[in-house]
Amino acid sequence: MTTKSTVLILGASRGLGLAMAEEWLKLDAKVIATQRSASRDLSELQGRYPGSLEIETVDIVEAASVHALRERLGGHRIDVLFVNAGLCKAHEETPSAVDERDFVDMMLTNALGPMRAVELLENLVPANGAIAVMTSELGSIAGNRGFWELYSSSKAALNMLMKCFSARHAGDPRALLLVAPGWVRTDMGTSAATLSIEESIPFVVETVERSRGRAGLRFIDRNGRTLPW
Repeated sequence: MTTKSTVLILGASRGLGLAMAEEWLKLDAKVIATQRSASRDLSELQGRYPGSLEIETVDIVEAASVHALRERLGGHRIDVLFVNAGLCKAHEETPSAVDERDFVDMMLTNALGPMRAVELLENLVPANGAIAVMTSELGSIAGNRGFWELYSSSKAALNMLMKCFSARHAGDPRALLLVAPGWVRTDMGTSAATLSIEESIPFVVETVERSRGRAGLRFIDRNGRTLPW
């Protein structure tokens, strides 16, 4: 009997994270999905997949909360760790105009929080597993054209932190992935975005699954294409 894969998704209460949880459940994976506070949508999904979806509560920007999650999951084997955390404030602001609290919030949520979670939870992921973090093509210094510059800089910081993590784990056999899902119509992506969730997330999940067992760090889009740093 084949053992189900176990997928841990941090940030699965709505939007892209919720859609990823559902997509992996459709593939018959066991999913551990986290919420920051009670999510009706996530509870409804658990009602449809009662034996396959486990819900945990964690605040990714609080170190103590992530430490506590690690303690609770200590006996688990996590085949895919996917950190989906994102916040965008002050879309059109520049460094001279932004409220620094907004910028700090983005740095904590988009960069420090995700990478702290990766460091605290990566020991649960086996050699043939994958560690993935949701990023954005706007975080590519090579490819960015000056759009949403403060949000972009927080995602660029995430990309660099993941690159440094990879350098510190030279020879790591696991897939280390920075995944850009495209510009998706969500609360953060706005209604002007070019993709629906249904056009993005199935391909994101497929890309991560296809990458398992391929060692090394890649900055990829939802179609598996390598993006410029």
